[in-house]
Amino acid sequence: MNGVAMGTVEKPLIDRAAAASGVRRLLVLGGGLILLAALLALFGHAYGAIALVIIFGALAIAGIAAIFATALGFVQFTGRIAEGAIAKDFLDTARTGTLIVDRKGRIIYANRAYGEATGATTATTVKTLERLLAREPEASEAIYALANLARENRAGHREFRLPRSLSGGEAAPTAHWYRASVRPLATSNGLLQAWQILDITADRKHEESSFQDLQHAIDYLDKAPAGFFAADADHRIAYLNATLAGWLDVDLSEFKPFSRSILEFVPEVSHGLLSPRLNVGASDAPTVIDLDLVTERGQSLPVRLLRRSAEGDAAAPGIVRTLVLNRGGDNEAPGSLEVAEARFTRFFNSSPMAIAALDEHGRVVRANAVFGQLFGAEAAAGGAEIERSLRENGREGLRQALAAATTGRAGIPAIDAEIEGEPPRSVRLYISAVPKAGGDSDEAAILYGVDITEQRVLEDQYAKSQKMQAIGNLAGGIAHDFNNVLTIITASVDFLLLNHRTGDPSFQDLLLIKQSANRAASLVRQLLAYSRRQTMRPKMLSLTDVIADMHLLLKRVSGDNTKLERRHERDLWPVMADIGQFEQVITNLVQNARDAMPGGGRITISTRNVAADEARRFGYAELTEGEYVLVEVADTGTGMPAEVAERIFEPFFTTKEIGKGTGLGLSMVYGIVKQSGGFIFVESTQGEGTAFRIFLPRHIPAQVTAIKSEGGSVAASNAKMDLSGTASILLVEDEDHVRAGNVRALKMRGYEVHEAASGIEALEVMEELEGRIDLIVSDVVMPEMDGPTLLREMRQKRPDLKFIFVSGYAEDAFAKNLPEGEKFGFLAKPFSLRDLAVSVKTMLDE
Repeated sequence: MNGVAMGTVEKPLIDRAAAASGVRRLLVLGGGLILLAALLALFGHAYGAIALVIIFGALAIAGIAAIFATALGFVQFTGRIAEGAIAKDFLDTARTGTLIVDRKGRIIYANRAYGEATGATTATTVKTLERLLAREPEASEAIYALANLARENRAGHREFRLPRSLSGGEAAPTAHWYRASVRPLATSNGLLQAWQILDITADRKHEESSFQDLQHAIDYLDKAPAGFFAADADHRIAYLNATLAGWLDVDLSEFKPFSRSILEFVPEVSHGLLSPRLNVGASDAPTVIDLDLVTERGQSLPVRLLRRSAEGDAAAPGIVRTLVLNRGGDNEAPGSLEVAEARFTRFFNSSPMAIAALDEHGRVVRANAVFGQLFGAEAAAGGAEIERSLRENGREGLRQALAAATTGRAGIPAIDAEIEGEPPRSVRLYISAVPKAGGDSDEAAILYGVDITEQRVLEDQYAKSQKMQAIGNLAGGIAHDFNNVLTIITASVDFLLLNHRTGDPSFQDLLLIKQSANRAASLVRQLLAYSRRQTMRPKMLSLTDVIADMHLLLKRVSGDNTKLERRHERDLWPVMADIGQFEQVITNLVQNARDAMPGGGRITISTRNVAADEARRFGYAELTEGEYVLVEVADTGTGMPAEVAERIFEPFFTTKEIGKGTGLGLSMVYGIVKQSGGFIFVESTQGEGTAFRIFLPRHIPAQVTAIKSEGGSVAASNAKMDLSGTASILLVEDEDHVRAGNVRALKMRGYEVHEAASGIEALEVMEELEGRIDLIVSDVVMPEMDGPTLLREMRQKRPDLKFIFVSGYAEDAFAKNLPEGEKFGFLAKPFSLRDLAVSVKTMLDE
């Protein structure tokens, strides 16, 4: 135990300051002896030389001892002896036990408190904390962590609990708490480590006592007959007591501070009442609010809130404390005026309608929470003029209604107005007079406001939809009649071309007529596309592949001055669409974008999946809920104003110069998308460009089947087909000229043809012929009896009778009126004589 100075021992084993002082005294004594011997030798004394030799020898031995003492650190030459003594005295009298060891764990110093804490009474019994606590399970982990910190020259502390005191001497051992720490010490002798230990049992008992007192206080608050909660400025609940949790059906064991908002338990119409800025002042008087809370089970709980802000409270800045009183009928005396007032206040604050009391000048006397939400917090403040919140077109009506109310008039008509702001909100206002019953009340009228913004939007969208539907019906009707005319023209030209050769002067004119008829037929198909009555053959498509295959075509359509970009999301969902019609949609949109950028620009075609929640965020009211594949065609062109964008899909509406477009391109796009079950929207900003967004429903196939296209082989076989025959055919058509042309064409092929002008006449012909008919070719839209009805009547007697429908409408437009599983052929108007002959021959050969 070299070098240990124990404060508990009366005399330290080694006192380095005393040793250094002795060495210095020895050096002074030796110097004096040398001086004396020198004087004796100088004056010739007989023993002077001998004395001088003896003194030098003694001094040499002392010098060697001093050197070893200095090397071992027992002697230090310093001028801070007094400061060292002060530090030593401070450590010896300190309350915290301190132990200083070197890098090898050898004990350098231990003070009196360390000996008292560890039970060491002499220097030989002092042990390091590592040796003392290594076998204590409760403390070994903490000491091991401190030892690791010491080896890394880092400081740290740990607390641990022992079942007994380290000092011993207790008659009945009790648990003790200790705090141990270690930190490095840089000294002139190298790096040392200071270990400290302190008994903190008394502090822990005080903390436990304080904690118990706090638990009792919380228990008192939890079991109070009133509810209580504290919330921050964002309405997040920092604390709620068990009483309120029970009322709201909240499980306190799962509740975490600031994890839930008090607004979850307040109806939306009453949210404005809880704004600290509006109802919690800086005065000591609490703010009183009567409203209904909504429990986790959806039950209504009438309460009165007494709120007070923690303004100026450094411990809880921004926290609002609220006392909750249950105002249910069981908790109040029946018939009480206070109960009636509280009930009225709840109804007033919880009403989903905006309510405000106005004076004769239109200033707000008081208002409920919904009024503040609808008109704004400034308008709801006392003294604010409601007129300033409305747009100019609604102010005069409000003035007249208010003037009528101040005279006591009843039955004041409602006022439709718009509230200032972006976007503006539409509101319907009802004003009723307040009877004068004496008193100092300034209330002259009661205003009720209902937000009708969504209703107005739906009305506008419905009107627009009705308008588009009406235009579509008109276009479809025109297309049907026009198809009959084109059929007559085409058939007549075909008959004339049979009698004219290529060198005939009239041959070129006949070809020009036929080409013009075909061009007119193309315009009719566009009208049918808009009215959603064209024939479509939908199949499962990957739009990424379809657009990629169209890239070269779209590059040519977009022009040399335009940069075409494609952006496709991975794993695009499949859709059901007619590939030919969809290609026409994309081509038309790219061409339209090119025309909007006369000086060049960029066209971007992008596709991606849109989940149901994202579809809702687009904000398109017409877009129904579901999963979609989005196709967006955007350009950087001139854009268009809102009034043009509203009419962009109407047929024959165009912004191009005369002769540059028919106005049917985008209307056709609209019809194809709608007939495919999708939606199309346009967003445009003048000077920035336009974006068309197409939403096609995601298709989830029930099973994967191979789809084989046989169009090429059919077309090739038709070219070589023998179109003659001898079967008996009944031709049903209400248009005389169309019927006559078709009868003539079929008779030229050798068929026996019977004709009828309506479905009823066809039944009569069938009865006359006693059912000897092989095929019926019938129009769909006819007076008295349409084609599908005729099919059902005929199949009752002849289930195997073959049928071909001829129509300018899509096959799907009338197939839904037929029983499921019915088989029939279809020929779209207008058609050539050869098309008719091919359809008849194909159906007869099946």
